[in-house]
Amino acid sequence: RLKELELPTLGPSDVLVRMLAAPINPADINMIQGTYALLVPLPAVAGNEGVGRVLEVGPGVATLRPGDCVIPADAGLGTWRTHAVLPEDGLLRVPSDVPLLCAATLGVNPCTALRMLSDFESLAPGDSVIQNAANSGVGQAVIQIARATGLRTINVVRDRPNLPELVERLTALGADHVVTEDVLRKPEMKEIFKSIPKPRLALNCVGGRSTTEMLRHLQPKGTMVTYGGMAKQPVTVPVSAFIFRDVRLRGFWMTQWKKDHDKQSMADMVDTLCQLVQRGQLGAPACTTVPLEDFREALVASTQPFTSSKQILLL
Repeated sequence: RLKELELPTLGPSDVLVRMLAAPINPADINMIQGTYALLVPLPAVAGNEGVGRVLEVGPGVATLRPGDCVIPADAGLGTWRTHAVLPEDGLLRVPSDVPLLCAATLGVNPCTALRMLSDFESLAPGDSVIQNAANSGVGQAVIQIARATGLRTINVVRDRPNLPELVERLTALGADHVVTEDVLRKPEMKEIFKSIPKPRLALNCVGGRSTTEMLRHLQPKGTMVTYGGMAKQPVTVPVSAFIFRDVRLRGFWMTQWKKDHDKQSMADMVDTLCQLVQRGQLGAPACTTVPLEDFREALVASTQPFTSSKQILLL
């Protein structure tokens, strides 16, 4: 529900933030449903990501000042609100020239994309990556970051009525190839691999049959990283893939990465992404902006099938 709350008193290390925009991510929905691995004590404000502007700082705050744009350094701060008093350590400053929707969606999907492209395989320009759910927020970020670093991408999407429009949009972002799940078993894939090498890295956000089919195209000793399970089906891997091709299956959760690294590591990663934004190599995902008062409609829209537009609450 939408409710008015009284702000707590600003402490010495606290920051008063005017929230500006916050997306609705699948993890936000799962937290509300009580099915996510990270749950906050109730009653709680939802939202793990967003951008705000600093209005006031406590006397002990050293790294932020009024007027700064900030994003959460970690999950669970509750971003779906107009104002918040938050600890200085829970916030990261972003340059003021980063566009509003880019900043609002910077801390989860692009970070996930960058980490998965960097941390599991030593990829060089010209290498290829295959991913499913390529139209998701992470998928769109993977395409753009890969293009900026010279990697080739094979992007798997579900068949849908507006498929040509989606293919055109992903290609405009820098996708080298866009195929449907059914094409993964067809001779068309052999044509693709005449021009680019088979991937050493696969990124899985779906599970089920999509994952099994995608795995067939992974190089021996390649790695598949699972970061989501949209199909709500298990990852099924043929025994032969383990024995004869020695594929590696890994998992990734951005929240755990943040727990395992200090705030400076997160700040450095955000700075890298902001530089891509400033160079025009990384933009916000396809978005639909919605006033906070219409949050219920936005929640419904964010859970519809074949959704390629992220709902952004304007606060």
